[in-house]
Amino acid sequence: MWLSERFGLTVPVVQAPMANVSGGRLTAAVSAAGGMGMLGAGSAVTAEWIRTEGAVAAAAGKPYGIGLMAWSVADHPEHLEAVLELRPALVSVSFGNYAPYVGPLQEAGITVATQAGTVADAQEAVRAGVDVIVARGAEAGGHGRNAVGTLPLLQAILDLTDVPVLAGGGISGARGLAAVLAAGAVGGWIGTAFITCAEALTKEPVRQRIVEADETDTVYGTVFDAASRAGWPDEFGGRALRNAYFDTWEGREEELKSDDAGHAEYVAGTGAADPARASIYAGQGVGAITGQPTAAEVVAGFAAYRDYLRIALNDGSR
Repeated sequence: MWLSERFGLTVPVVQAPMANVSGGRLTAAVSAAGGMGMLGAGSAVTAEWIRTEGAVAAAAGKPYGIGLMAWSVADHPEHLEAVLELRPALVSVSFGNYAPYVGPLQEAGITVATQAGTVADAQEAVRAGVDVIVARGAEAGGHGRNAVGTLPLLQAILDLTDVPVLAGGGISGARGLAAVLAAGAVGGWIGTAFITCAEALTKEPVRQRIVEADETDTVYGTVFDAASRAGWPDEFGGRALRNAYFDTWEGREEELKSDDAGHAEYVAGTGAADPARASIYAGQGVGAITGQPTAAEVVAGFAAYRDYLRIALNDGSR
């Protein structure tokens, strides 16, 4: 398989980069377990944070990756400089004009990925010359488009190009991984399943809320981006757990962008890790999370995809 040939992975799982979740410890733990861990370099981090956490990720001696947002890199070129210094095996650059960064990263020997939420996004990725495309469906947690579900999007992108494709969105366990591999993906782009891992940066009140959530508890929108004022383009909303703050401001996003009290409430809620006021980004697979496992346990769970593929090849007989 492409991931094993390219990076030596034993389980075809790439842990999606998640700001405030996937620091160096989680990244290293996923990579050590046979998957590909990825550092979530959010817009608020410093270049020094990237270097420090990247060193922690690299200490496992296994290939790892870093995720960047193109719109943020435009304002923080030092983020890209730090990544080029680290030279991780994989870098994902998405959400905005990422084309200028593909060449410099590849020239440094780095495999480049980007997330696509539509066929048009995938066509743009092919033109930009990326090495791997992430078919990110609407079910996925965090930022991206809400346009197409994972399975129809994956099939369309696979029909479009011979560029390797990872599937992201709603893949909560081995069954889902087996499904996208059978369709032709080279692996799964998995975020939500790792949020409550022991090695994650996720704060305890948030962990508890995620464990309590079911698959109907997520909502997509730009409320939290309007509140945070981080700079996310409105084109890319986010899927998160619905809460009282979202319900208060849904439909009033433009007003919220300039409402200082609303912004202050969000900042305070985030600082306190208050599930009623903070953004808790998670996908529709959140209902499958029932505890706080180690990253190695999560990766081992995904490794059971082989059993489901074997059953399917045997015409469904058990």
